[in-house]
Amino acid sequence: MEALIQTGLAQLGQAGHIPENAPALLARYGALLLEKNKVMNLTAITQPEDVATLHMLDCAALLNCADFAHKTLIDVGTGAGFPGLPLKILVPSLEVTLLDSLNKRVDWLHETAAALGLGGVRAVHRRAEEAGQDPEFRERFDFAAARAVADLRLLCELCLPFVKVGGCFLAMKGTDSDGELDAALPAMQTLGAQMERCFDYDIPHTEVAHRVILIRKISKSSEKYPRRWSKIQKSPL
Repeated sequence: MEALIQTGLAQLGQAGHIPENAPALLARYGALLLEKNKVMNLTAITQPEDVATLHMLDCAALLNCADFAHKTLIDVGTGAGFPGLPLKILVPSLEVTLLDSLNKRVDWLHETAAALGLGGVRAVHRRAEEAGQDPEFRERFDFAAARAVADLRLLCELCLPFVKVGGCFLAMKGTDSDGELDAALPAMQTLGAQMERCFDYDIPHTEVAHRVILIRKISKSSEKYPRRWSKIQKSPL
């Protein structure tokens, strides 16, 4: 995994911009993930080379669309820690909050961050729509990120309330997301944001292309958002 990650980071133009030990740490993270995945469902990707590319390098591509140095990021619905933990490994000054609704995953993320020697990481067991109404988290972050399969309209309501005015929501999607993006434009406006740009990229060592949608927060979100999850699902913005 380490060699694949190292050459892939070079293809992404990140060689020389990341810590020297980052490829080894990412590979170690991948090994811990695959080991835990034997007893707990963390990922459907089970081959080491696919973990290196489709997880680690996919997340690393975010480095080409934003400057994370000395910033704060909340990873909403983080699952096994993507993209928050790879970004933390690649940009050590980034303060990362990993938010997930399943306590078992949160416990594993705590253990993994400790095993990798990472400071400035906290894993939080909360539902996004509840945390988004909590003053401890609301509009406190330079970035929110989501690598989720949910519709972008839903993700905007869950994620934008975490973002400071001037900050960004980074939605990781497929390159076929044009229709989804168009449908989400009213939701962005309602939540005090606007679409800034799409960043399409090829994952090194694969034939897979993905997209990051950058959504800029330009004003505070109304306090009525996010709503209860049932409401969000039933009546997307």
